[in-house]
Amino acid sequence: MSTFLLMCFEFFKTGLFAIGGGLASIPFLKEMSVKYGWFTIEQLTTMIAVSESTPGPIGINMATYVGYHMFGIAGGICATLSLVAPSIIVICIVAKVLEKFRNSPVVNGVFSGFRPAVVGFILAAVASIYLNSLLRIPAWQASGNLTDLFNWKAIILFAALLAFYEYKPKIHPIVIICLAAAAGIILGF
Repeated sequence: MSTFLLMCFEFFKTGLFAIGGGLASIPFLKEMSVKYGWFTIEQLTTMIAVSESTPGPIGINMATYVGYHMFGIAGGICATLSLVAPSIIVICIVAKVLEKFRNSPVVNGVFSGFRPAVVGFILAAVASIYLNSLLRIPAWQASGNLTDLFNWKAIILFAALLAFYEYKPKIHPIVIICLAAAAGIILGF
C-alpha cells in the first residue's frame, strides 16, 4: 500500500475510533509517529500547539497539519477528508437508527460506557503532552544528570503563564496563546 493511501487509512481509522473530539485523536497520532516514523514526538507536540492555537477543531487541524507535512496541499486535504468521513457516515446512520431507539436502555448504556473511555483518552493525551513538553528524557538518559531531565525554560514559562491566568482569570485565552507564542520565539523553543 502506498504511503499516501496508508496515511488516508490511518486518518479514517482515527476518525472512526477517536470518540470524544480532537484531543482523543492524539493517542492515534502518537501511534502513527511510533509505528511509521512520519513525524517525531517533538514534531507532534509542535503540531498540537499549532492546532490548538489555530481556529477550528483540533483533530481536523492536526489531520491537515500532518497531511500537509507529509504530502503538501493534497495530503492536507485528503487527511482532513479521511478524518471527517467516518463521522459523516456514522452520523447519517445513527440519525436514522437512533430515532427508533431514542429511549432504549441499551443505547443509553452504550453511550454511558463511552464516557469513561473518552475521559481516559483525553487524560492520556494531556499526560503525554505535559511529559513531552516539560521533560527531556533523552537528554537525561544521555547525561544521567537529574537536572537535564527537566525542560526548565518550558516549566518556568508554564508556571508564569499559569500564575498570570490565575491573577487575571477573565483574560481571553487568545492573549495567553499570544504571550506563549511570543515567549516561545524569544526563548527559542
